[in-house]
Amino acid sequence: QVQLAESGGGLVQPGGSLRLSCTASGSIFSLRDMGWYRQAPGQQRELVAVFTRNSSALYGDSVKGRFTISRGNAKNTVYLQMNFLKPEDTAVYYCKAEVVPYPGVVYDRWGQGTQVTVSS
Repeated sequence: QVQLAESGGGLVQPGGSLRLSCTASGSIFSLRDMGWYRQAPGQQRELVAVFTRNSSALYGDSVKGRFTISRGNAKNTVYLQMNFLKPEDTAVYYCKAEVVPYPGVVYDRWGQGTQVTVSS
């Protein structure tokens, strides 16, 4: 089994910053795409940022220019630096990883989510 450990959520004022991290552990041959999604109350889960297997970063339109995703040297950790936060960024942020437990098999693993609240 693979676990995703998320951290870094919390309460921040508008214009502030937070940094989220997500570390994958367990039975992993390799990881492919790994990144962050979010879901606000009453809304669908949406892409925030993904670091792809080709080392490219993809961002949702609403966070471009404010959020930056990066990957740790060990490749099993991703970070999401969130700057210039807005109240509309308030949501539960979920880490997602495409896990290859052994060659030929791939599945999605989601973290439990971390709450980000932007409010004065």
